[in-house]
Amino acid sequence: MSLIENVVQFRVRYSETDQMGTFYNSRVLEWFECGRTELMRKMGLPYTAMEAKGVFLPLVEAHVEYLGRARYDDLLEMTASANLEGRARLRCQVRITHAANGPAVARGYTIHAFTNRDGKPVRPPAWFIEALYSHLAP
Repeated sequence: MSLIENVVQFRVRYSETDQMGTFYNSRVLEWFECGRTELMRKMGLPYTAMEAKGVFLPLVEAHVEYLGRARYDDLLEMTASANLEGRARLRCQVRITHAANGPAVARGYTIHAFTNRDGKPVRPPAWFIEALYSHLAP
């Protein structure tokens, strides 16, 4: 089985660039968040619906590899995938490439703990596991 995957295209905004004319390094984590959010939406679990059910996914670890440049108005493609890790964590893998010709820009992952409203760790609810596994490709 492969992980659930979602692809999003976006353009580098002027506000995301630095004096060297490329994207500013911290923007990648913001892009990762967009990829994760759209992946969850594809699973039928918009983050707002999860919060309404009392489940939160705070970030507990992040890793980024910077592989290339992206400049203002470049069209990028972000592929995000997710799987459960351990008893109460979600791991989201992300890779960002140029949409036109594919050179890599960045890749990495974020790990999120499942918590309740009080920030106490909880196991992934059955409805989350069902949504995740119902979208896995054979």
